[in-house]
Amino acid sequence: MQYIYLHGFASSPKSAKAQDIGDRFAKIQTKLKIPDLNAGNFFQLTITRQLTQVALEFPNDSVPITLIGSSLGGLISAYLGQKYPQVQRLVLLAPAFGFLSHWLPKLGDEELQRWQQEKQLMIYHYGEGRSLPLSYNFVTDATQYQEKILQRPIPTLILHGKQDEVIPITASRNFARLRPWVELVELDSDHSLGNVTQEIWQAICLFCQLP
Repeated sequence: MQYIYLHGFASSPKSAKAQDIGDRFAKIQTKLKIPDLNAGNFFQLTITRQLTQVALEFPNDSVPITLIGSSLGGLISAYLGQKYPQVQRLVLLAPAFGFLSHWLPKLGDEELQRWQQEKQLMIYHYGEGRSLPLSYNFVTDATQYQEKILQRPIPTLILHGKQDEVIPITASRNFARLRPWVELVELDSDHSLGNVTQEIWQAICLFCQLP
């Protein structure tokens, strides 16, 4: 089994969650790949580019894969699970279902129009600790992805905070309600899930049958 962790939007493999889970995998001597989805070019980031990049990380077809994805990385994981049969399990941490519908209204109409006109917008990048430009292609690319196609019955564990201020827990509730193969665990936390790292690890170990 190959384990791959996908970090969130404007984040990096050095994020607190990625580091915590990476350290826990190391302690049980199990390899966890954590690719950098910024790929050295945050400006050109799109969902399509991330899907292509992660698929290139997959080992040969005979090796089953478990994807662990945080926020936008969770959404990417779900699309990869739909497309590639060798993805046999998903663990989604506050997955960014309905990402554009939650994020764009927060930007406001003026900011959105400016982004369309100027073709780039400065976004605070948590991984870099500074603002970086992001191409409007990110939005146009994302609009082509419709979550209703995510129908492959792949064993899926969702861990989502009830006080999530970025992606409301209703997004995961709605996703799980229509898919009996999805288990949703609601946690007393926000989008960062920073106060429930031990609970998350226990849930991952149980779901993935880790030692």
